Amino acid sequence: MAQLLQEETILVDIHSTESRKKLALMIVRLFKLWELPTQDQLNLLGLSSSSRAMLSKYSKGEPLSSSRDMLDRVGWLLGIHKALRLLFPHNPELRSSWVKRKNKAFDNLTPLEVMLDEGLIGLAKVCRYLDMYRGK
Repeated sequence: MAQLLQEETILVDIHSTESRKKLALMIVRLFKLWELPTQDQLNLLGLSSSSRAMLSKYSKGEPLSSSRDMLDRVGWLLGIHKALRLLFPHNPELRSSWVKRKNKAFDNLTPLEVMLDEGLIGLAKVCRYLDMYRGK
């Protein structure tokens, strides 16, 4: 008899301090992987230039803000990273440099330029493009 496999759904409370600490560490590692300058990191997170100290705090495990804007931005950034891992599983160099490569789909801008210029909408645009590109 065929056995049905049930996928267990894991719910993560993004408003819990522990979850936001893990997200902070993940996003700091992603920024290092992408080799982004501090100002770009701040812009992608929707933070002002005067918030530079927050990046250091995040790298030490300080939880992200629980604001909807921050959590949405981090969600899109991690979605981009996930899509790149799925699209280029055997090419870590391409995965880490893709955001800085000019792309015809973005009028020959880099995905990073789109994200920085258009903010939250740009993050969503890049993530949705990658999802469409991989056929999701």
